[in-house]
Amino acid sequence: MEQLQRELPDQVYAAPLDINDEAGGKAFLKDAAAKLGPIDALVNNAAIGQDSLHLHTSPERIAQIVQTNLTAPLILTRAFIRHAMAKVGRGRIVMVTSICAQRGYSGLVAYSATKGGLDAAMRTLAREMHGRFLVNSVAPGFFASEMSSVLGTEQLSTISRRTPSGRLVTPANIAPVVRGLLFDDTNLNGQAIVIDGGGSI
Repeated sequence: MEQLQRELPDQVYAAPLDINDEAGGKAFLKDAAAKLGPIDALVNNAAIGQDSLHLHTSPERIAQIVQTNLTAPLILTRAFIRHAMAKVGRGRIVMVTSICAQRGYSGLVAYSATKGGLDAAMRTLAREMHGRFLVNSVAPGFFASEMSSVLGTEQLSTISRRTPSGRLVTPANIAPVVRGLLFDDTNLNGQAIVIDGGGSI
């Protein structure tokens, strides 16, 4: 991001933001708009993972996962919609959820619940906004990342072998789909698009 900011100083605004800081989120939108003009697109990508069976996950950890992965993105989305409605009257929203919202995986109960909640919110928001905002989800399968590293090399290898495409998802697979949802005339609205190499079929 810092490299992009150096290369495209008039087109990129970057600053650290704690997704759980409601006032900070509003300030970020204001500062970004001051530099770039009215903001008309939002990608909700912030999340924390889980690596414990529900039986062993403390109430405090469950609350933290729900707050970070579901409550905070919904609050930021509200702030974004209020900004975009006032400045441009329309926009695009992409929720980055997970295949875990649609399929069961051990050790991910609270995480899956939050991603399923975002998918449900996405569909309802798409209807609520009556086409003024196109709202969709991108649901990646497992890919090698810091969050999925808790699964271990052997489990990730097993997932890869069972995937029809024969490989895990990469960020490069996800970015073009998100870009299309943000900028192209797809008329997609209220959809959860799975990107997992066919692993869930």
